[in-house]
Amino acid sequence: MSRVGVTIKTRDGICPASVFSPNEIAGPWPAVIFFMDGLGIRPVMWEMGQQIADRGYFVLLPDLYYRLGYLRFDMTRRAEGRMQAIFAAMNSLTNQLVVDDTAAFIGWLDAQERVAPGPLGCVGYCMSGKFVTTVAARFANRFAGSASLYGVGIVTKEEDSPHRLVPKIKGEIYYGFAETDPHVAEGTIPTLSDALKTAKTKHVLEILPGTQHGYQFPEREVYDTDAAEGSWTKIFDMWARTLKGK
Repeated sequence: MSRVGVTIKTRDGICPASVFSPNEIAGPWPAVIFFMDGLGIRPVMWEMGQQIADRGYFVLLPDLYYRLGYLRFDMTRRAEGRMQAIFAAMNSLTNQLVVDDTAAFIGWLDAQERVAPGPLGCVGYCMSGKFVTTVAARFANRFAGSASLYGVGIVTKEEDSPHRLVPKIKGEIYYGFAETDPHVAEGTIPTLSDALKTAKTKHVLEILPGTQHGYQFPEREVYDTDAAEGSWTKIFDMWARTLKGK
């Protein structure tokens, strides 16, 4: 694994991050920002970061919980209050905070010799579905290929609801939703689909049959090999078009 730890100065402090690069492909490479899910940084995230890198990308995986200190959740233990702690960490983040952080991430990537200049990609899971949608719109001139897997909070009643921003997205965006997902509010998928179609945003939105929330993580009991690989195929095809011009 090529993982290297780095730190990035943001408006609110110092964000630790991991970077991954291809082991056998000469750079520079187009960059992808990998936004973590609510469970935070853990070994499976590193494995997936390297999986993306091995396809010819420079991958940045920031620890979005840096404002809370060094925070890690051991999912092999069933400690009382663990889920409350996870939700509290998730709720500590806002769309605007992640926009602020992303500005710093982009600035850091632009200064790296191993990163090819030009368009960026991003991918996010669960809580980061809303962040992916938001940054794809707020940094529309940079993100050419974005992906959200079983994202939550994409459609809300708040003024900053990410679905309201899709008319600003200039790149492509992929949404993969689980067929069974209690974390995705009722009405989210049709509302988001209507917004994307009305805005004529170039997108793929699909519901993976037989899947549950978390279907793309090999560590989870609900991991679905066929669905996970199907989503990866669409995401890598999108990045090949938008980031590599293939």
